[in-house]
Amino acid sequence: MFFPLSKIIFFLITPSNFFILVGLLGCLLLFTQAAAPIGRIFAIFGFLGLLAGGLSPLPIWTILPLEERFPAFVDDGRPITGIVVLGGGLMTGISAERDQLTLNDAGERQLALGDLARRYPQARLVFSGGSASLTEGAVTEAGTVGRFAESLGVPRDRLILEERSRNTRENARFTAELVQPKPDERWLLVTSAWHMPRAVGCFRKVGFPVTAYPVDYRTAGSRDVTRFNTFASDGLLELDLSVKEWIGLVVYKLVGYTDDWMPAPEKSP
Repeated sequence: MFFPLSKIIFFLITPSNFFILVGLLGCLLLFTQAAAPIGRIFAIFGFLGLLAGGLSPLPIWTILPLEERFPAFVDDGRPITGIVVLGGGLMTGISAERDQLTLNDAGERQLALGDLARRYPQARLVFSGGSASLTEGAVTEAGTVGRFAESLGVPRDRLILEERSRNTRENARFTAELVQPKPDERWLLVTSAWHMPRAVGCFRKVGFPVTAYPVDYRTAGSRDVTRFNTFASDGLLELDLSVKEWIGLVVYKLVGYTDDWMPAPEKSP
């Protein structure tokens, strides 16, 4: 029940959808005599929300704290037991129809899989990603990666595929069940930088300590805090991602999927 409900709620409160729906409601209310003043407020609010979310630095301000929470990975020479790559960077339906691997704007996750497989030839490779579709029998991300593994430079027989997960909490739970990590092992977790806090929190909750390997950055760092977007679609996409993550962090903490409101790197002894 939690999964389909979350899909419906996120559709309604995703900023780009929310501003459009509020603006549309405002326009409809303008045609009524009693509610016309409220309609004007709603219409203006919706327009200004799209303007601020699309062109102003607002999306940068909301996504930058998420991206900066975990530093970029630096190889310190310690052995790497395994690498877990989370789904979210694939267009599974198009990949199946066109018979080739098709990536979306988070495709750096798959690129990192190929790169890390080459750099750490002895490491175990896990790709975790089922289907986010509400329909049964949908193509899974892990299945798609397994099918086109060679195009990423990854031998298919090196891949461990986790195909059941539908969200971040299930990524952590099912991957831990699959690989049974040991306390002295070091595992890298690959996901988008803005998604890393929630992902690390979920893995820690199931007793699977991981080292963050963030990819798919959407900002260049603090120098972007005054940057305006050239295209409104770019800003709205960043705002949608960041707001979903902030809400996800709160919800995951409230329902017990993570132990911290904003998971952070563990302090060195």
